Amino acid sequence: MRVGFMVRPLLIALLIGASGMYLSFLEQAFPAIQNWIPTLFFPITHDPAVAQMILSNIATAMMTVVSIVFAILLMTLTLASTQFSPRIIISFVRDRITQQTLGIFLGTFLYCLGALPAARNVPAAFCPVVTVLGAMVLAFACVTWLLFFIIHISRAVSVTHLVSRIARETEDIIVKTLPELRDANDEVQKTTPPTHLTDGETPVLSDASGYVLSIDSNRLLSLAKNNDIIILVARRVGHFVPAGIPLLGIKGKSKLTPELVRSLRKAFDIGATRTLEQDIEFGVLQIVDIALKAVSPASNDPSTAINCIDQLSSILIRFAAYKAPQTEFYYPEGTLRLRIPWLGFDRILESAFEQIRLYAQADVAVSLRLLRAFSDIASTLPDKESRKLIIEQGIRLVAGCSEKLAEEVLKEMHSRLAALEKMA
Repeated sequence: MRVGFMVRPLLIALLIGASGMYLSFLEQAFPAIQNWIPTLFFPITHDPAVAQMILSNIATAMMTVVSIVFAILLMTLTLASTQFSPRIIISFVRDRITQQTLGIFLGTFLYCLGALPAARNVPAAFCPVVTVLGAMVLAFACVTWLLFFIIHISRAVSVTHLVSRIARETEDIIVKTLPELRDANDEVQKTTPPTHLTDGETPVLSDASGYVLSIDSNRLLSLAKNNDIIILVARRVGHFVPAGIPLLGIKGKSKLTPELVRSLRKAFDIGATRTLEQDIEFGVLQIVDIALKAVSPASNDPSTAINCIDQLSSILIRFAAYKAPQTEFYYPEGTLRLRIPWLGFDRILESAFEQIRLYAQADVAVSLRLLRAFSDIASTLPDKESRKLIIEQGIRLVAGCSEKLAEEVLKEMHSRLAALEKMA
């Protein structure tokens, strides 16, 4: 339901199927419509058996094609999860082309089923010419769409296309989640750690185990105002919360009633797997997983790892260009009502490059591209403190490579590190 894999195909299928029923009904009510169809397209207009045969054959063929589409999709998911990362399966499920393909094929099947009752011999012979012609047009469209879908899937399993798509989706979430662009004098957003509850705060425990997919800050703020309490959120988006562990803590004189507890829990959307709904780090981790597979000795694919690094640097630059969202809410002014933890630039930087840096110390090409990415990101940062985080990553990278690479190979790395250090 969340990614539309059930909703969109179902709506498309029902819409096309309902059009078959409505068109056949309209054709029975106004038989003169059949005169608009040239006999060249449908020469036999008075034999219901012909219409029944065409509709039933198209319906049968469509279910066969749906089976083929599902087989292709499952093969793609298996290949992608094995070769790249199990995390990226959600990207294929979210794919609009896949959802539209299933909807169109199932819709053509329902169209034929909805039109079949109109082709009858009793009480009077009737052949729904216009409706059958519409089914034939849909069948031709499905054949064309199937060819397009096969081409689309072949591109979707391409690692370059896959990494680029994940990066674009992550950047779209950044633009959607973060409020406004940062000014030149603003510092890069920093991580706001989760609140560790103390004895003076009443915990609200999670009633389900799963990942925090989203937090409705407006709902929490409204509850804090109406009940005259302070809400301190203990788990940020992307964290796993076992059942029975505090989601948040509250302070105030109001009594924690069962109704208030249920309302507070409804502000947290908890699911079995992480999604990109509000979780920017999840998009970064998907690309990191692909890069780690690429630099492993089993794969030894530095080109893929370099592509992942390029996209990660693009995400970091986009992330650093925006101000942090509001994490503390006051009402009235000076009175804290809500605090929500936030993932800052330092944490995103560590998630993006720390593991790649450790695994790529013996790969010259990947390490050099890491240093270039560090320079690109550092050149967009306004404050020295954030640039120092980048430079520290570069220093640790070169230090790790010095233990595994020859000195002549390290000259270019030392040169790039020196240029990076000047940015401090």
